[in-house]
Formats: sequence, structure tokens, C-alpha cells
Amino acid sequence: MSLLSHFVTDRRRFGLSVDALIERAARAARDGVAVIQVRERDLADRELAALVRRVVGAVGPATLVLVNDRPDVALAAGAHGVHLRADSMPGRRVRAMTPPGFVVGRSVHDLAEAAAAEAEGGYDYLLFGTVFASAGKPPGHRIAGLEALREVCRRSSVPVIAIGGIDRSRIALVEQAGAAGFAAVGMFM
Repeated sequence: MSLLSHFVTDRRRFGLSVDALIERAARAARDGVAVIQVRERDLADRELAALVRRVVGAVGPATLVLVNDRPDVALAAGAHGVHLRADSMPGRRVRAMTPPGFVVGRSVHDLAEAAAAEAEGGYDYLLFGTVFASAGKPPGHRIAGLEALREVCRRSSVPVIAIGGIDRSRIALVEQAGAAGFAAVGMFM
């Protein structure tokens, strides 16, 4: 099984310019990353849409570009879909306002959230974590762990993507737990 890789952007955390972020996205796409999730929370609507357009243009057709929690920006900028936070609007609502083939994913943090999202319907994947301690989370942030990932993967009919503290040394562990893929920030930045 070959795991799908998701690159979640965070240029501010790494002190990158927009141009440097575009370069990282293009390089990740050339290296085979399946999905780039543009998660640049500090940008105003127009700036975010411009960035997404540039990412879509830089990565080519083999890499999907999703926008974090902004289906309106994703549609306006020509992205392939949206990734919704755990506390965001329902996936079915997004499906009602988007064209066929638009990718919709949701963050979940435990088995109850995963079950609720699956029951709600409308998702192409669930992003589960934080699986391992992550430099992107504050000290003391709750860690779900591999056993929780394994249980969510076992119970979900929707593909599960693992996130949180993922590096190359942990990819095999995530795969053994049954994940369809992994998402990372630092590994790609």
C-alpha cells in the first residue's frame, strides 16, 4: 500500500515568504505529494485567494490543492477542495454549494468525532490527530496516539489521514495502523 501524502502549509511558523512557500509547494508536488492543504490563517480573503491560485498553477494537475476551512476561497481560486476544521460547517452543507468532484475533508481528534463526521456524511477523508507530539502544537497538547489511530481506521469507512508529529521514521507506523495517508507540516516545509 502506498500512503497518500498531504502537505499542510504554515509559512509563518517557518518564517517563509509567499514566494518561498510557492517554491516548497512546487517541490513537494514534483516529489509526489498527493495533496497540498493551504492553511494560511493570517491572510485576508484576497491574499489567500491569490496564494491558492499560485499554488494551483505551480503544482500541476497531479496534485490536489485544498484550502483550509474556506470553501468560498477554494471555489474562487480554482482549488480542488476544502479541508474543514472539527468545529466548522457540516460537510453536507459544503457539498450543497460545490460542484461534483470537489474534495471535502474534516479534522477529527477522537473516535467520537470521527463517528459523528462519518454519520454526518459528505466527507472524502478524515484527518485524524494529533497522533504524535508535534512541534506545531503547544506543550501539553493532547496526543491521541497510534492505538487511537488504529481504532479510528478500523471503524471508519472513510479514508483516514494521520497528522501530528509525522516524520519519515513514523510513516510505517501510521501505515501499519491502517491509515490511508499522512499529513505533515514540518516534513515538507
